[in-house]
Amino acid sequence: MKNIFGLVAILALQTVSAQFKINIETTANFTPKELYLYSLNGSKDILNTKEIRKGNSWQINVDKPYVGMMKIYFPESNVSLNFISENKDVKIKFDSDKNKITTVEYLDESNALMNSIQDVQQKQQYILPALYQMKEYYKGKNDFGLALEKEIARLSSSGQDFTKNSFINYYRTNYSKFVEKKAGSTPATQEETIRFLSGSNEMLESSSLMREILMAYLNMGPKDRVQADVDKLLTAVNLETPRGQTVLSELIDIFNAYEMTDLKTKYLTEAQNLKCTINDRLASTIATNKNTEIGSVFPNNTFKGATNTKAKSIYDLKADKKIVVFWSSTCSHCEAELPKLIEKYAAMKSKNIEVIALSLDSEKAVYDAKVKNLPWVNDSELRGWYSSYGETYNVHATPTYFVLDSANKIIAKPDHAADVITYLNLN
Repeated sequence: MKNIFGLVAILALQTVSAQFKINIETTANFTPKELYLYSLNGSKDILNTKEIRKGNSWQINVDKPYVGMMKIYFPESNVSLNFISENKDVKIKFDSDKNKITTVEYLDESNALMNSIQDVQQKQQYILPALYQMKEYYKGKNDFGLALEKEIARLSSSGQDFTKNSFINYYRTNYSKFVEKKAGSTPATQEETIRFLSGSNEMLESSSLMREILMAYLNMGPKDRVQADVDKLLTAVNLETPRGQTVLSELIDIFNAYEMTDLKTKYLTEAQNLKCTINDRLASTIATNKNTEIGSVFPNNTFKGATNTKAKSIYDLKADKKIVVFWSSTCSHCEAELPKLIEKYAAMKSKNIEVIALSLDSEKAVYDAKVKNLPWVNDSELRGWYSSYGETYNVHATPTYFVLDSANKIIAKPDHAADVITYLNLN
């Protein structure tokens, strides 16, 4: 009997530990072989695993339970696809054109339902108001008028009961309450938002809602009370808890992205002064900001295929000063600012100043055409915002500038090309 019970226990353990499988299918004309699987923590993608193609599919076994948003990313073509996990098997099939994903079929129940909901939400926002206007001109019982009424009724209905789909129900309910703006609906109060952010279950971190809800919270009160409102929220979520630290990390990133420098500095200092154990999310935010503060040594970057240089990395380049600019060929501000640096580039070279332009482009042909006209050192990972630049160098927008001394120490972080020129006394 002891052996039988032991076998039962082993089988039960295997059943518990086996979570779900992800099956991704495509066609032969989609050539990428490697796939990255990401889960979500707040607004940060967390690499879960990597998988190599077998035939025309990828089979991924997920051993740990997970409910929330997920993403697959194909680095060879720089394309991604979002889906959800209800801790059940996932099956997705897609077609492609020139290695870009086109038609997507969600073949498991949860993702098919979520896709349908998002389709309806999009039509409610953009199409439903137009249908109401059209209905005024088709009041009779003709075929088109009846079809209009049917579609309006479908898009206007509250829909079915989603309680058996825990994540879909969570996302739909809280998106509607805390993020979505509907005419006639009463927006959530600060107190309701604080209670939700401090009391919600762990699906908050995996839902993609945290950043949007925090943005809505920051916009609820008057601008001169933002700091008081943030302090009130942080007290409620408790900075000694993982939830509190993730909220703090998100807020620091928001303040950084929107150039709210005083608030970013205040709460980054508060994070650095915490005496408790720091979770990975907040530790990453602290480290990234520390690496890119004035006075810090700029993290090195090994070039992938740099133009106008034989150097292998930023550190290999020898100059009295280096201007590192993060840009993109699709950035209108970059289009306006880079020519100002080109005008002064000869003067920079005469003072042994070098420019290193790291691009967040993703299309090689577009990037190659652009850098033909840029006289300085150019490089790109050709992964857009999936490149390592954003995380390593705390880049949230383009263009972003750093001025380094000969020892690669950050000595200035100008906001614009004109500020770079002024700092270098090239006016």
